[in-house]
Amino acid sequence: MTLQAPAKRVNKDGQTRCVGVEIEFAGLPPRETAELVRTLFGGELNVVSPHRLQVEGTRWGEFGIELDTQYAHPDKALLEEHHESDSEWARQQHQRRVEFHQKTRELIGDMVTGLVPTEIVCPPIPWDELETLDTLFETLREKGAKGTDASLLYGFGLHLNPEVESQEVEYLLAMMRAYLLLANWLREEIKVDITREVLPHANPFPKEYARKVLDLRYQPDLDTFIDDYLADNPTRNRELDLLPLFAHLRPEHPHALLHGQLTKPRPTFHYRLPNAQLSQPGWGSVMEWNRWVEVEKLAHDQDNLHARCQEYMAEQRQPWWQRLKRRLFGHV
Repeated sequence: MTLQAPAKRVNKDGQTRCVGVEIEFAGLPPRETAELVRTLFGGELNVVSPHRLQVEGTRWGEFGIELDTQYAHPDKALLEEHHESDSEWARQQHQRRVEFHQKTRELIGDMVTGLVPTEIVCPPIPWDELETLDTLFETLREKGAKGTDASLLYGFGLHLNPEVESQEVEYLLAMMRAYLLLANWLREEIKVDITREVLPHANPFPKEYARKVLDLRYQPDLDTFIDDYLADNPTRNRELDLLPLFAHLRPEHPHALLHGQLTKPRPTFHYRLPNAQLSQPGWGSVMEWNRWVEVEKLAHDQDNLHARCQEYMAEQRQPWWQRLKRRLFGHV
């Protein structure tokens, strides 16, 4: 599959835009996965804990590989407690508690390996090097990794984190409009797995929010755009999650979701919709990136974008029975 170029190839500093990639799968434990990453891309293996590893110093940076459950990993807060001023007996008691905690978490990880997914979090990768990254997906497939369609229990996904072109509200609004207009097409193209449709991890945007944003009279400043998003989408479980971007743009914003443990501030979109189709030959980050690029192209085509917004709003103003008739029989 040919890698598609985005409408704008560089960021605001003139550097090639990067994209972060995350993938969940079963069939390979974290240690074996980390060794595979090191074989493909070089670097040094760092065992953070038995079920959480890093491959450092690759051509792109650090890969994180772990079992995707917090209960398989030691509690960082407990490990970082300081007891220098305590008595020797108290320090020994704390050390025994830490060792018991670590052993317990390791045992939990051993028990749930194969039941919860292994996750790879890739470093930011230049968009024009995604074809090289896809050698990882091919190798995972060859080694027996199982993706979304291998079981009804596997609600696994692939996430893309495309670096934003700009931090101006006009660009962000155009991207949100383009995404809302193409969301149904993306779901049809991807054929989102039924398990992932049922689970709350990549829910569609509410109709009320779509109508607000797609109305061309909606021209918010950045703070209003952020506040409106948070009011209508008080969750990270959206198919296009903007919380990490907003946490980066407004670190002092008081909303609790922008300061949650799972919200990592970064100048990227967090696109959560794709399945992890590891059983499909030729599938990988390039295929999902190419679909994402259609959103970027529409956002850059202002005339087409505005025309489609107007078409959407005109349809929304029609009686419900007329909208149903149109969906069933097409343009009548």
